Amino acid sequence: MKKQKRLAAYAVALFASIGSLHALEYSPANVSATLALKTPGNPATDYALMLHEVEGSTYNYQWTSDRPLPVRIFQKVEGDGTTRRITLMITAEEDIYFHFGQQIATGATHADCQFYLPGFWYRRNLRSPENAPSFRVADSWEVREDRLSTPLSAIFDDKNDKVYAVARLLDAPADALTTHREGEVILSGNTSVGFTGFVNREGEATLSFGFPYRETPKSYLRKLTLGEAVEAFQHLKKGESRILRWEVSERGAADYAACVEGLWEYSFDLYQPTPYANPYPDEQMKETLSHFFTESYVDDASVKYYSGVELETANCRSNTIAEVGFVGRTLLNAFNALEYGESQGKTAMAAEARTIFDSYQQNGFSSAGFFLERMNARTREMQEPYYSIRRQSEGIYAVLYYLNYERQRGKKHPEWEARIKAMFDEILKLQKADGSFPRKFRDDLSLVDSTGGSTPSATLPLVMGYKYFKDKRYLEAAKRSVDYVEKEIVSKSDYFSSTLDANCEDKEASLYATTAAYYLSLVCKGEERKHYLEVARKAAYFALSWYYVWDVPFAPGQMLGDIGLKTRGWGNVSVENNHIDVFVFDFADVLQGLARESGETRFADFAEVIRTSMRQLLPFEGHLCGIAKKGYYPEVVQHTWWDYGKNGKGYYNNIFAPGWVVASLWELLSPGRAEAFLTSDR
Repeated sequence: MKKQKRLAAYAVALFASIGSLHALEYSPANVSATLALKTPGNPATDYALMLHEVEGSTYNYQWTSDRPLPVRIFQKVEGDGTTRRITLMITAEEDIYFHFGQQIATGATHADCQFYLPGFWYRRNLRSPENAPSFRVADSWEVREDRLSTPLSAIFDDKNDKVYAVARLLDAPADALTTHREGEVILSGNTSVGFTGFVNREGEATLSFGFPYRETPKSYLRKLTLGEAVEAFQHLKKGESRILRWEVSERGAADYAACVEGLWEYSFDLYQPTPYANPYPDEQMKETLSHFFTESYVDDASVKYYSGVELETANCRSNTIAEVGFVGRTLLNAFNALEYGESQGKTAMAAEARTIFDSYQQNGFSSAGFFLERMNARTREMQEPYYSIRRQSEGIYAVLYYLNYERQRGKKHPEWEARIKAMFDEILKLQKADGSFPRKFRDDLSLVDSTGGSTPSATLPLVMGYKYFKDKRYLEAAKRSVDYVEKEIVSKSDYFSSTLDANCEDKEASLYATTAAYYLSLVCKGEERKHYLEVARKAAYFALSWYYVWDVPFAPGQMLGDIGLKTRGWGNVSVENNHIDVFVFDFADVLQGLARESGETRFADFAEVIRTSMRQLLPFEGHLCGIAKKGYYPEVVQHTWWDYGKNGKGYYNNIFAPGWVVASLWELLSPGRAEAFLTSDR
């Protein structure tokens, strides 16, 4: 009831003087604000605020209430046209605990709009399950800023091709712990984390933002677990002031893709993320990560493998799960270990890598010729009664790198080549008339999940297979797959369900779409090449939108903050899984290539942010970063108020999968690998 009364107060203040607005304005006609003041042990008191122009001050507005307030709130609005900067100063006249919220009506009809909170919300999040944030739960959402790769929210008026956005201008980073995660909570210290979002006010789309944070109508606690709303209160002593700043902007956009593109460029320019200043050099990175190859190697099972799935951060003890792709990536790690071992004279490491390939060639396939992609290595029992196009594709991808490496050294592996050709024959049977590949299928090619979100993962090995085997069927299949990606994913801005542990909008779908189109461009010429480059460029903005352009704050005592983690350059994962990780593989290379082709220097600049920042949590003696073993790079890095099941912000989940993490960083540290493979004349 209290929340309903508060919303009613917002609506009264907002709509009392609104006429018919057709463009974003900033005036008492379309803005409103509320102030909540809390006395410990008592419910907060809400005040609807009114905006008045003032003269003779550096601030040109004042917020007042029809009741006496123990604070003075002044506001300066600078700029005109399409961008305005808001500077708010709150001065306490007695000790207070406060929460401030402001709303700007856009004039757009809520039902005509799509919405954007970078790295968290795309369109209406309708790809997400019921227990994740989406329009299925509510059509108005306000969230903590540190959930977002950019502390920004935007409303895209699809009917009028307009974008309205509000971005937080950052304070000195700080955060504070609380004893509760729902209801009204008093912060234990100073925070810089505010909130942002969008709300439906009597049918009108409205930007909402304020400080400190709140989350409505639900908070998001962990995977598919919504919690109750939360509203935080910041202490301000008598005589103290707090200054807060935002930027409100309006721009045109022909479609949602243009909305995301324009706002990513705007965000990059606004926050100007710089490369991490003290990255560990490539040589140290690879030497340290290579300890994962030696420590995780398992040789007493039907297949040899690197144990890198479902490990405990507390001990990193190996288990029986062998996984070809996705979070295991044992074959790609085997190739990396072979290449590195032979280049560094580490003969034992190289020999172990070869035994992995040999054992998988002999015992790693089903009777139908598919990889036993995730199995108990001792019993060869599949942990899932079906296959995924993603894991199968990632396995082929790794084997093709291995075969090409061996071919360049005069070594042939006809058994492996025969297996890969047979796999391609079966995979081509799976491709549907529209060019898509099913997400999951069985040995007999019957479908478990026919959706096409994982299609671009198949493009990569098809392009590589064409280059290696000179079989034009693979190239034609790759082209058809990217035609599907362009038509059904890129043109519709609908990047979904590429990751296998979530069914929602996710980073990996856009990253794979970008990489697939870029790979295809490397083996095509002329106008066809230009076309695929343009598809890759469009998809790249969605992939980039998941990567942080700012450094979220941590509270004292939260490990990641205490060891100095900077989040810029790290990517959020999906709508379901709100943590950051180092999933990048050769995306930084793709960004560099697209920068050369398109002249978009932001791509190259941000690729360098990624390259440097993702090195920070390298675990070695004296710098283990909360991981038990050297080289076992962490996976589930919990940077916001969310956990995968354990520990929460500032820590890792207790279970992790360093297999794919090491593989991803290794590709980041091996620039030019894919381009060399695809453009070689051999």
